[in-house]
Amino acid sequence: MNVTLPPGYKPTNKEAFMNEQMSEYFCQKLLSWKAELLNMSSDTLSHLQEGGATEADVADRASAETDRSLELRTRDRARKLINKIDEALVRIEDGSYGFCEESSEPISISRLEARPIATMSIEAQERHERMEKTHRDD
Repeated sequence: MNVTLPPGYKPTNKEAFMNEQMSEYFCQKLLSWKAELLNMSSDTLSHLQEGGATEADVADRASAETDRSLELRTRDRARKLINKIDEALVRIEDGSYGFCEESSEPISISRLEARPIATMSIEAQERHERMEKTHRDD
């Protein structure tokens, strides 16, 4: 897709859902988010690699281990988000992006703005979460 977006373009409900401009807008949004996550991930990796000095004080060592553990969890979360971003980019390519995987109805633009990796409408997501909660409580 080779679409140039007008400066300051924001999708609206007045235009055809997931037209070329809207698709390109969300594609750029996802690619930008992915680049940001990859940048943060490489910063975390270099920080973890340079953190080889062992702390003499037990409390300092414990604090450093806690920090390292938090960084690793953050990095894992970023990796999972990048996978979801890649899946969303594939959906843009195949034309299924922006449509609820449960109902096939369009996902609201405001939801996609807030969570561009969303695969379900708010209603379907709420139903899904209620079902999960019901089965978890068994």
